[in-house]
Amino acid sequence: MRLILFSLLGLVALSAVLAANTLRLPALSPEPAAIDTDSIDEQAAAGRLAEALRIATVSTAGGQPADTTTFAAFAELLQRQFPNAHRVMRRERIADGSLLYTWAGQDNTRKPVLLLAHMDVVPVEPGTESRWQQPPFGGVIADGYVWGRGALDDKLNVTGLLEAVDALAARGWQPPRTLLFAFGHDEEIGGSGARAIAAALKARGVHAGFLLDEGGALTVGVMPGVTRPVATIMAAEKGYASFRLTATAVGGHSSQPPLDTAISRLAQALVRVQEHPMPPRIAAPVDEMLARAAPAMGLLNRVAIANRWLFEPLLIRQLAAGPVSNALIRSTIAPTLLRAGIKDNVLPSEASAVINVRLLPGDSTEAVATHLHQVIGDDGIKISTEGPFASEASAVSDPDSAAFRHLADVTRALFPDAVVTTGLMLGATDARHYEGLYDNRYNFMPVTLNAEDLQRVHGSNERIAVADYARLVRWYRRMLETLP
Repeated sequence: MRLILFSLLGLVALSAVLAANTLRLPALSPEPAAIDTDSIDEQAAAGRLAEALRIATVSTAGGQPADTTTFAAFAELLQRQFPNAHRVMRRERIADGSLLYTWAGQDNTRKPVLLLAHMDVVPVEPGTESRWQQPPFGGVIADGYVWGRGALDDKLNVTGLLEAVDALAARGWQPPRTLLFAFGHDEEIGGSGARAIAAALKARGVHAGFLLDEGGALTVGVMPGVTRPVATIMAAEKGYASFRLTATAVGGHSSQPPLDTAISRLAQALVRVQEHPMPPRIAAPVDEMLARAAPAMGLLNRVAIANRWLFEPLLIRQLAAGPVSNALIRSTIAPTLLRAGIKDNVLPSEASAVINVRLLPGDSTEAVATHLHQVIGDDGIKISTEGPFASEASAVSDPDSAAFRHLADVTRALFPDAVVTTGLMLGATDARHYEGLYDNRYNFMPVTLNAEDLQRVHGSNERIAVADYARLVRWYRRMLETLP
């Protein structure tokens, strides 16, 4: 009887703890009234974006950006489209293609704000042109959408920011602090332009209050258990590294194969890497993302998230089940390139594979290399770093800073039904090159996307709704004119 009594008391105490923790979750912010903003000629704005999409500022797969004359033509187009913005801002061309705009603020003792976007786009995969409903570089407006490569990644942010500046400048508005607009020309192939801009700003002693770049968005039907739009203002970015695995063996005629070939050893190494991923954990920005989104979820999810001390293994198992959520909880390792052999009846003396790693904050390139050596367990496999684009994971920015609150307040005002949270940027952006030049950095794009829209980024039929683009311009305008 005493054992039963103690067990019941333990269950009651546990239930009380679980309930108390769940009640301590942050409440959903009240839905503010939508902000009244100056009217926008939606069709005219869409037309300017469409015109920008017709200039094929493509960064090629071979690592070379488009001819610099293409970016010169794009810069000339921006100057023609946004005369008021170019009247009030100083423009510098850096690294033969990138642009840095400076809009001097009223108080030069206050830290500036650094706003990023990139002008280059990825190429259209050969053979997929027929899948496009509109020509990828046609800049067509049809069925309520602006179609073309760059409509989502990332020309809309270049033109959207300049739309906002142009409208504010036309009214005679001047920013309270200096605004810096850094538009890179080769983000898709590593961001040498962004590195050059960052170096120039560092040499000038510039340190921004916050940085904002592309990344998070308002997603619908993407976060499990949440039916409302979720606005993820990312507070950190995963790192980027690639490794080459190389196996060697005696070559020869394929009619007399040895038991151990270069290809078989490499294949075994890749299988071991696949079967032994980096250990999962809930990093700080993901922990904060779950806590802020939990109030919009069902009761069971709220209890689990509020009591991670007890349910974390179950949460990790659930997150690991999908590719996107799995990428939030571990440094991912993906084989992307294979090379071996010259002819079907010749045993290759060498076989190699490139694996791409996206580093979770707290992991390092060195830690991943150690992991690879341990799980492969074959001294005959050479492991070396690959490519010039490696970067460690960013520092985690403060999701309670004045800058974050400002971005969140503007988002709630223009998207009243959105759940605003933070998160972790899975891809690599130009923001990684500005590390150390700001107090906090965030990644967010005020556009509503569903799962199908996400597939259009770097895919076929990239597009943005005319109305969504107008909302993006309104968001940028309001964000700038209400800067704290």
